[in-house]
Amino acid sequence: MSLFKRSLRWSAAVLLTASFNSLAGTTLINNISGYTLNKKGELIAFSSVLIENGKVKKLDPESPRADAVVDGHNNVLLPGLIDAHGHLLGLGSSLLEVDVRESKSAQDAAKLAAAYAFANPEQHWITGSGWNQEMWPDRSFPDAGILDKAIPRRPVWLTRVDAHAGWANSAALKLAGITRDTPDPVGGKIMRDAGGNPSGVLIDNAMGLMEKVMPAPGAELYHQQLNAAGQHLLSVGVTAMHDAGVPHQVYDFYLARAAEQSLPVRIYAMVSATDKDLDVMLDNGPVRSSDDFLFIRSVKAYGDGALGSRGAALLAPYTDDPHQTGLLLTQPEEMAPLFSKVMNAGFQLNFHAIGDRANRMALDQFEKEMKKHPDADFRNRIEHAQVIHPDDLPRFAKLGVLPSMQPTHATSDKNMAEDRLGKERMAGAYAWKTLLDSGIPIPLGSDFPVELANPFYGIHAAVTRQDRNNHPVKGWYAHEAMTVQQAFRGFTLDAAYAAHMEDSLGTLTPGKWADFILVDQDIFDVDPKDIWRTRVLQTWTAGIKVFDAERNQ
Repeated sequence: MSLFKRSLRWSAAVLLTASFNSLAGTTLINNISGYTLNKKGELIAFSSVLIENGKVKKLDPESPRADAVVDGHNNVLLPGLIDAHGHLLGLGSSLLEVDVRESKSAQDAAKLAAAYAFANPEQHWITGSGWNQEMWPDRSFPDAGILDKAIPRRPVWLTRVDAHAGWANSAALKLAGITRDTPDPVGGKIMRDAGGNPSGVLIDNAMGLMEKVMPAPGAELYHQQLNAAGQHLLSVGVTAMHDAGVPHQVYDFYLARAAEQSLPVRIYAMVSATDKDLDVMLDNGPVRSSDDFLFIRSVKAYGDGALGSRGAALLAPYTDDPHQTGLLLTQPEEMAPLFSKVMNAGFQLNFHAIGDRANRMALDQFEKEMKKHPDADFRNRIEHAQVIHPDDLPRFAKLGVLPSMQPTHATSDKNMAEDRLGKERMAGAYAWKTLLDSGIPIPLGSDFPVELANPFYGIHAAVTRQDRNNHPVKGWYAHEAMTVQQAFRGFTLDAAYAAHMEDSLGTLTPGKWADFILVDQDIFDVDPKDIWRTRVLQTWTAGIKVFDAERNQ
């Protein structure tokens, strides 16, 4: 065994035996309108909660004696919300780079990037994210020339809002060695102009051609990204998240921060299936810290691309581009070995699938593999599960495969999904209610930084099927909407269940960690269209206040 491998095993052992120094004694939070789910998933109300050594001791204690008493000032108290699919350091990166999410055109995005470049003259590479050509008047992919006019000398790399495409200027293309003679990599596409030259947009696996020549991130940058992301998540009420795709370097970074007990939010990490050291991380086995701030026991694999960039793998061609059916990032012949490797190691497999072809391939492979493990409680997941053939919708419950979904994807995609799919295929798209009615839990998340991280935006989208401007008036395919309680459960109990952590997170029942938030309105009583306006006043983890809106103004 190599020294490096031994050190990883030692780090895991330290985590498993580390002591957790929570706030000693008892704390009573009273004068609140509290809500949580019980073990049966039923909504219950309470007016006070007693906390002991970081965990819930009792709701509405009859004779409350506590070392400290906190007045909730009649605000609403909810369990800390759990985002079941996000990219933690990606969020931190987006907070530290140029954000072009609000750009009105490709030219506008280039101006934003140029302003950022002017303000940061020391940065050799100009990086950012958030562009979405579907929100621009011409709805066309941008080209390198637009960026060249704004930033001619420094390399520029701006990723699309879904992180499945990137836009480069000519300086970046030259550094990456991408020319008209560069072939499309498997599972990727180099967009080209009429003359066959690279246009500047790289899709899915083609993005790797650029990423391999960019400066590699290190521990210092990881610290900056984690701290920025953690502060933001706590401010919007997220106390735990599932990190979808962690490479080995980040795996080691999380182990170190967990050993220091300095992780800002709880992380359920999915190690990346494409990492060259996947076998090393699987050999280390599951890692769960004693304070439950880090749990590693799943693998994130990648089936296809995204719908917006026409990378989602479909059973039939795109309605608005009959020459395309999408991209497979994991090839069919690679699926059986991958599924076997992960599940034989005792890890949960979380498979990214957006198109109906990718979803069917994943369900087929899960069905085959689960026959080898008939009694195992993997709780395998399909991440996104956006476009599903109607025949495949009942299979999730039958196989016990969790559809891990992001409600704001629907309200963001409503401008282009029907164009991509046609009305007939919309019958199985974003089908939340149909899946819930089949009897399968749906863990909910945001896919931040693809979407904004605020979970109340997700609850609002799940309930109304509208964007935050109340469009469309009657909701987009509103028959698939969730109730407020179902959406709340998706961001709490079902998200905890999807991480094998319902024993300690997801509700405020006795014995679980006292992770909770105080908010300024009752999401179960306000007009659903106003749920997204909910403001977090305080955030607590393990009985300790970690965010206070008054102090952060």
